[in-house]
Amino acid sequence: MTTITLGPSGTYSHRAASAIADDGDIEFAESMTAIVEAVANGEADHGVVPVENSIEGSVTESLDAFAEYDVAVVKEIITPIRHALLAQREDFELVCSHAQALAQCRGWLDEHYPGVDVEAVASTARGVQRAREDPSVAAIGHPDNASNGTELDVLAEDIQDQSSNATRFLAVAPASERSEAGGKSSFIVYPNADYPGLLLKLLEPFADRDINLTRVESRPSGERLGDYVFHIDIAAGLYEERTQDALGDIAELAENGWVRRLGSYDSVTVLD
Repeated sequence: MTTITLGPSGTYSHRAASAIADDGDIEFAESMTAIVEAVANGEADHGVVPVENSIEGSVTESLDAFAEYDVAVVKEIITPIRHALLAQREDFELVCSHAQALAQCRGWLDEHYPGVDVEAVASTARGVQRAREDPSVAAIGHPDNASNGTELDVLAEDIQDQSSNATRFLAVAPASERSEAGGKSSFIVYPNADYPGLLLKLLEPFADRDINLTRVESRPSGERLGDYVFHIDIAAGLYEERTQDALGDIAELAENGWVRRLGSYDSVTVLD
């Protein structure tokens, strides 16, 4: 079975994907949208995408892809993030990494390398590739990337601004694999409406049934200015009667729009 994730080899996404697939069955894409699209179109059996970081918040490209393509969420993967500064020499001129990694290390870079130029690239591993090819470039990535047959040195470790830095990944599969079993559930609501108290009405069905909301995020629908899609995660399974009753109320509120049940799933934590 093929699993697709953000590449090239050595990204944090690759580490997360390795928790559910053998390395020989992992393929790489350059964007979260491409990963979700490949799974929806049957070009890959599973995909692994980042959705939330404890420092920088949601990965909006992944959320937007879930709204665009019909897939199932089948597992949550939590992995601690350990960033290191990697380079061939100490007098580098540019730091390259994924935009999220650069943001997660912004304070450390400002303190230790004030004024250094930074450049966002498609992934942390892509930044490592740049540093391998150009001695004037440093990268931010996992420290193991310096020992994978490269000439890079680890100039500093654990440079993330918060020691508790962790990223939440979701494994997605074709919609036919959607399950109602699991301790967590995700779904998307497009009310196609706008009136005072709408968000409160969307949240009350869960509060009334003692269902904990673990994440609520609004994203532009793309239909018109001020029109939103809501991404909601709960600490309950779709198989539970209370969840079914709450979603019944939500469906009535979104009668002019739609509700997409991404599925229920369990969580695994991957440690270095």
